[in-house]
Amino acid sequence: MGDTGVRSSDASSVPRSPRQEPTAMPRLALYALIVCLLSTAAAVVSFVEGSWLGIVWVLLAGLSSNMAWYYARRGRMRQDRSVTG
Repeated sequence: MGDTGVRSSDASSVPRSPRQEPTAMPRLALYALIVCLLSTAAAVVSFVEGSWLGIVWVLLAGLSSNMAWYYARRGRMRQDRSVTG
């Protein structure tokens, strides 16, 4: 039988393309999203009961949604930079 000249150690040195899997959401972005959803629910309940405290919940929902967006985008940019660079 002929030797093809390719050893098993040579096969591992072949550059492989990066896997195109969906990126995992960073943990801080996930926590901020959960806080956003809970504060939105609290705001709805508060306004239904006629309490003006719902305004605080709306402000917290806005802040946490911005944080979730920021951390998710930062995580995507870091992952893209690590794959390409």
